[in-house]
Amino acid sequence: MSLQLNWIVEPQFGGFYAAGLEGGGFQKQGLDVTITPGGSGTPALQMVGSGKADFAVASADEVVKARAGGNDIVALLAVYQDCPQGLMTRASRGLTSIEGVMKADGTIAVQKGLDYWLFLEKKYGAAKGKVVPSPGGNIAQFLADEKFTQQCFVTSEPLAAKKAGVETKTFLVKEAGYNPYTTVLITRGDVVKKNPELVRKMTLACREGWEAYVADPTATNAAMLKLNPSMDAATMAESAAVQKPLIVNEATKTSGLGCMTMARWESLVQALVDLKAIDKAVPAAECFVDPKSLTAAK
Repeated sequence: MSLQLNWIVEPQFGGFYAAGLEGGGFQKQGLDVTITPGGSGTPALQMVGSGKADFAVASADEVVKARAGGNDIVALLAVYQDCPQGLMTRASRGLTSIEGVMKADGTIAVQKGLDYWLFLEKKYGAAKGKVVPSPGGNIAQFLADEKFTQQCFVTSEPLAAKKAGVETKTFLVKEAGYNPYTTVLITRGDVVKKNPELVRKMTLACREGWEAYVADPTATNAAMLKLNPSMDAATMAESAAVQKPLIVNEATKTSGLGCMTMARWESLVQALVDLKAIDKAVPAAECFVDPKSLTAAK
């Protein structure tokens, strides 16, 4: 069975790798899972839709847009309760808000068509600075140009910049009001219908993996370092610590890691309609399967 990631091996996937350790969630549930790393442009969601992957990681807005396009993709577990995406700036610029970033001189590097960028443009107007394509995880230009802003994951690029000796100020897009679930475990709707027990076991195993990783990432980080030697142990540990508040909150303390609510999905669907990212609303209830219904004891 395959789990396709949408980025390279980093702590944002730590719980999945924790599930794959000896005695981890996959083994406990009797699952043989192959985790395949991704990279820039990896079509993880499309791979699930076409049947090339059984499960994958995507973002909630991708799920909504896929369903709006007629693809039967469903979310099973939302690792990041708060979106880790943001805009990274130099702390020396003294910017204090996303609105300030949008109205500042300089350059902003973002991936064209990102839903959160459309949201920011709709809310604050077109950026005053020059908008250029995102360099991905490369921060060379950021380090060279004080007025260069780039999209980031708060768990990644800011830590790389810090390691290079540059103090950053990152503004999460959730601060502006756009907050889709991120690092979401997905599969096809027909898989849920035809093999609910498999989906239940996979969801439970991944949740157990994330519970273990949040509690102590040490062993999993050691395993991931072997798969991604470009990341050092200290940065990986710091990344795991930075992401924890985005994964664990009051909702997860009562409903479990990865929990999702109808209200959040309804809000996201409406936001994407307002942004014209989708032509019409899709039923929020069809976008996800409540993890509690899958992981309940049977």
